Amino acid sequence: MRAHPDIRPTRWAPLAALLTTSVLLTACGSGDGGGSDSGTGQAKSGGTLTFAVGSDTGCVDPQQVGSNDTIYSVRQIVDSLTDQDPKTGKIVPWLAKSWEVGSDATTFTFHLRSGVTFSDGSKLTAQVVKDNFDAVPNLGALGTLAEGYLSGVKSTTVVDPLTVKVTFQQPNAQFLQATSTHSLGIESSASVKKTPQQKCTQGVVGSGPFTLKSYVQNQSITLAKRTGYDWGSSLWSKKGEAYLDKLVFKVVPEAGVRAGSLQSGQVDAISSVGKANEAALKGGQVTLARRANPGAVFNLGLNNSRPVLKDVKVRQAIQYAVNRQEIADTVFPTGTQPATSILARTTPDYANLGSDLAFDAAKAKSLLDAAGWKTGSDGIREKDGAKLNLTVKWFANSATNQPALELIQQQLKAVGIGVVLKELQISQVATVQQSGDFDALWGNLTRADPDILRTLYSTKLANAYRLPTGSLDSALTQQAATTDAAKRKELAAQAQQLIVRNAYIIPVVELQTQLGVANKVHDLEFDASSRIQLHDTWIG
Repeated sequence: MRAHPDIRPTRWAPLAALLTTSVLLTACGSGDGGGSDSGTGQAKSGGTLTFAVGSDTGCVDPQQVGSNDTIYSVRQIVDSLTDQDPKTGKIVPWLAKSWEVGSDATTFTFHLRSGVTFSDGSKLTAQVVKDNFDAVPNLGALGTLAEGYLSGVKSTTVVDPLTVKVTFQQPNAQFLQATSTHSLGIESSASVKKTPQQKCTQGVVGSGPFTLKSYVQNQSITLAKRTGYDWGSSLWSKKGEAYLDKLVFKVVPEAGVRAGSLQSGQVDAISSVGKANEAALKGGQVTLARRANPGAVFNLGLNNSRPVLKDVKVRQAIQYAVNRQEIADTVFPTGTQPATSILARTTPDYANLGSDLAFDAAKAKSLLDAAGWKTGSDGIREKDGAKLNLTVKWFANSATNQPALELIQQQLKAVGIGVVLKELQISQVATVQQSGDFDALWGNLTRADPDILRTLYSTKLANAYRLPTGSLDSALTQQAATTDAAKRKELAAQAQQLIVRNAYIIPVVELQTQLGVANKVHDLEFDASSRIQLHDTWIG
């Protein structure tokens, strides 16, 4: 996440991201999938787009940023080898005009476009791509997403000046999609040579449609149009340079102030539009644009090694006791959907398991009875002299976190499960996950590929939620190894079923990105990860 960003240090970071939540809510339209109004006027060049976001992560290196509020800006600085169609999930050309994937998914050969340059004048070559990928493992605490995508890499080889081959020790089908992400955005060789901290504070040189002009921590990020840009993604409608001359991202932590600034015309778009501000924005010169984030939905990540939670009946009781529709309707922005799997429906190879996640308090009580938990005088169940109490740890990186958890607390109490909520600092995420000092953690993780499940739940990786070894590992490993799309879909569905039906993790609601966008802003669209790409955006 961003109120739903992806925060990470070390190999535990992918999980840390889970507790991050994405800060991507904002614009005023209705329904999913759309960005700002495309309008009927003629697109024109020029102008400044001012975008108010809720937070600043203190880093402007795309390879190290996990928070959506910062990804919105730094994504515009770098191009990726590939792009991903948000409608179909298909991987399409960008800096790479074509590629070959080995039959065993261990080799990926990319043929680069010629004539691409970085904003410092240097050329894109296979050596530059190699330099980028070779440096990723050294990014450290903030580079876990990029590091995870390249985990198990054996070598990156320059075949010729415009051909680069990446070889993995084991099959790694997810890597092609990974090359479409901002985390593997390509930076100039000069930037790659900087320390991770230098890249965070000073920024990087990319080949993207905009360049970093200035960064004032906790205040603003300013970008300028890259003149001469002519190698955009194959998904973009405009060829050549971007329309807009300038992009200004202002950090405005208060949601009400962001909404007021949009209404008054002081800014052109805002992130993280919550339920409380929707009514004020509707009906004016604003559109609310929304799209569910792909990847792992907001969930209670259970520590499956806890004695109480080792019992599948207890875990399933928790799952049945959660009224997802009530939480979505009460706490989250309009249009937010209750979880129908551990994956959001915008994720490629999502499987609808809504019937397994139906609210059924009577079933929850029956399961707890069968597990030997009897209702005590205070309404909380007891067994062998111990109370059925769980501590849920959470982080205040999204305004919806606390009210959502307080409602879950009420719902679980109704079936006899006590819940204590404990707020921690975001800086503690990785430490808590690594230590296992939790009963449950609240969070989500955005990625438009089902391999997010392997990142989070394979016992062969970090396994922060202490799942037991078993058939889930096999499904996750096999889906990462096959290049057969139908087979991978089948294996991803199997993995989702195992997670949901064993209640290893309790899916709750999909994270929905909602942006507020002034009607004069056109073609501000969501990408496959429910973030934004501003090359085609114009003001008129």
